[in-house]
Parts: sequence; C-alpha cells; structure tokens
Amino acid sequence: MNWVLFGVLVYVFLQLLVGLVVSRGIRSESDYLIAGRRIGLGLATFSMFATWFGAETCIGAAGKFYAEGFVGGTTDPFGYAAALIIMGLVFAVPLWKRGLTTLADLFRLRYSAGVERFAALMLAPTSIFWAAAQIRAFGQVLHSASSLEVTACITIAASVVIIYTCTGGLLADVMTDLIQGIAIVVGLLVILLALAGNPEINLSEAWHRLDASKFQFFGGPQTSRWAMLELWMLTLCGSLVAQEVAARVLATRSPAVARNSALIGGGMYLAIGLIPAFLGLIGSQLMPNLANPEHVLPRIAERYLPTFLYILFTGAIVSAILSTVDSTLLAASALISHNVIVSLKPGMSDARKLLLARVGVVVFGIVAYALALGAKSIFELVQQANGVGSSGVFIVMVFGLFTKFGRARAGFSTLTVGLGLWTYGTYVGEWTCAYLISLAAAFITYVVVGWFERPESSRPVSAAPLATDAG
Repeated sequence: MNWVLFGVLVYVFLQLLVGLVVSRGIRSESDYLIAGRRIGLGLATFSMFATWFGAETCIGAAGKFYAEGFVGGTTDPFGYAAALIIMGLVFAVPLWKRGLTTLADLFRLRYSAGVERFAALMLAPTSIFWAAAQIRAFGQVLHSASSLEVTACITIAASVVIIYTCTGGLLADVMTDLIQGIAIVVGLLVILLALAGNPEINLSEAWHRLDASKFQFFGGPQTSRWAMLELWMLTLCGSLVAQEVAARVLATRSPAVARNSALIGGGMYLAIGLIPAFLGLIGSQLMPNLANPEHVLPRIAERYLPTFLYILFTGAIVSAILSTVDSTLLAASALISHNVIVSLKPGMSDARKLLLARVGVVVFGIVAYALALGAKSIFELVQQANGVGSSGVFIVMVFGLFTKFGRARAGFSTLTVGLGLWTYGTYVGEWTCAYLISLAAAFITYVVVGWFERPESSRPVSAAPLATDAG
C-alpha cells in the first residue's frame, strides 16, 4: 500500500468532513462569504497566515530560490509578508469600518454601481489564477506520492478542491485554516530538523558552498533595479487588493482584531516562509541538476524523511494548498455573485444568493482547473494573478478609502487605463516595466479626470483682471 497517498487522502477527507459539518450552520450569504463577521484574533491570525502561505511559497518559491537564489525569490516570503503587514498598518481598520461584504462594495459606496461591477470583473480573475496555482501544486503533490500521471492528479485535485470549497464557506475555511496553519509549521520544522540531525548532511558546509550569485538581489538585465521594483510593486499592490485578504479583514469581530491579525499573520508568514527559502537554497547543493526546480522540496522530503514524517510533511503541503485554494474560489464567486449578479438583481432572496455563491465556486473551480492544466509553472500563474488589473484597482481603492477626491468617472477611467496598459504592455508590447507604467498611468488618470470632474464651486477661481478707465 502507498501509505503516503493513503495519508494524504485521509487528511483531505477530514477537511471535507469539517466543511460539511460547518455548512449545516450556514443560512445566509453573509454567513457563507464573511462568516457572519464574528471571527476572533486567533482564528483570524492563522487564517491570514495559512491563506497567504500557499503552494507558491512551499513549492514555487522554494523552486525559485533553488534555481536563481534571492534574485528569483525575494518577493516570497519578503514581499507577501510586507503586504500583510501593510494591510494591518494602513488598510485593515478603514476597510472594516465601512461594513463591507467584499472589497468591490467600496467601489459602489464611494463611486457607483457601474464602477463596482467593473472592479469585481477585474478582481475575480486574480483569484481564479491563484486557485489554478494551488490546484496545479496539489496535482504535483499527488503525482510525487503516487504513480498517477500529472494530468490525472490535477483532475483529482480540482475535484476535491471544488467539493471542499463549495460546502463550508468562509467559516469552514477559517476553522480549517487553524489546523492547516499548525500543520504547515510542524511539517516544515520537521524537514528542517531532520536535515539538521542527519549525520550525513552538514548544513553549514552546504550553505558556505553556495555560489555568491545566489545571494544577489540584482544580477543582469532581467534583474535590474527597475525590474525588481516592478516585481515588488506587482506583489504589494496585487496582494493589497486581493479579495482573499479583504474577506478576512471584513469577517473579524472588531477593527482591532482586523489590524492585529494582519500584522501577526504577516510576521508569521515571514518567519515560516524563510524555511522553504532556506531549503530551496540548500537543495541546490543536496540535489543538484533537478529537471524541475519546483520539485526540490518534495524530493528532499522523500529522500531524507522516514515514511511517517514524510506523510506529515506531505500533509503540510496539502494544508498550505487547501488553505489557499478554498479562499480563492470563494473570493472569485463572491465578487461575481454578490457584486455583479446580485447588484443587477437587488431583490434576490438570501437562499438564492447563497445558492448563487456556491454555483460560482463550482464554475470558477472548473476554469481554474483548465488554467492549471495549461500553465508551465506555479510561479507563472501567481505572477498572472498579481497583475490582472490590480494597478488601477489599487489607485482607485486608495483614493476612495482615504479621500473624497474623484467620483465615478475618475474611478472608471482609472480602472480602464490600468487594465488596458498592463494587458498591452505584458502581452503585446512586452514592456520591461509594464506594471509600473500602468500604475503611474492609473494615478495620473485619476488625478486628471478627478480634477475636471469636481463641481465648479469647489475649483479655485482665478482673479478677474482689474477694471481700467477708458479715459
């Protein structure tokens, strides 16, 4: 019997069971999407950490550190941890006080229903790409633990994830995040301690044998300072407008919990995220010349851990994946069902809204599955997730949350410019800094359109010329 595969399946079954039990208490759209706004500090903190700590950290980022060192992996864990901390310091309390259900609600309250729908349509693909990254990673874990083909494993992974997410909503998600967060920490510490205690391995010596290029943040035309700034802004802005994080902020029971859970979750992310980063770097010495760098963590665990501990580690990877993917599918469904369809039909009953949200999870799960099959790597999917329309959304969110400057026309124009320039620059013009250009253009667009959109009475009036005698 393949005990690793058996252990993974039992663990997944238990997660499904939690979702089914919690689903019995869900009666409304609010229960399903934001857990009735009753999440405390402990659950919220672990949910912040576990939701953001997904396959791109355990599998993708470790692979980038393995192949490129800090040049490839600097934004994860550092960039994503910074995004959670910034969320706590700057955005969490103002968002919570608005009493929103989704981030896109802000755009309706501050601008118009049309801007709300446009923003929701731009934000939803971000979550779908994130879900695809997790599904692909889940498939790779199953492939490593069995003799099944990768395509079959991704298909199984997608099916499990869709069922798991459709049942319990955010409350089940947050409750299982506590278990999954603990499993992530324990699993990564197990492999780190196993390597440190292995008499055949000298971690200090392996560390000192690493090439100096592994520790460079900049190293050539592909990693210039502009390219690195591009990557960081893509990471920060894309993360700060993610519905997955916003949902946890909005689901907490108080503004203090919203702020503190993001701050502590960001600190946890950085501390635990350094483990796969370290293992990726050391893995280039322990297991050189891997055909696929994203396999470095599973391969190290398979070689150096006994069966029981390997099952535990694999459970940690599955935890990281499940804790993220259910949130992403739920986020995509919330944005489209709540901010697009329900917005167009405001008289819909709570039962119909709840059904619509669940159907959305299934539909977007299938779309994410198709993307997972076609993608070349997890990292590619994550980069696409961060980029889609987030430059314009970020600018409109900041102005809308902290100022009264600009109205519907400024919001709509900014969203259009941000999305249009990023799409053209990325896929047609192949600009080196497509995201930075779209971010700068979005800011300028908002300021210019917002200025002309202001009421005449609020604009400064230039002094009239003094009258002179005609003689």
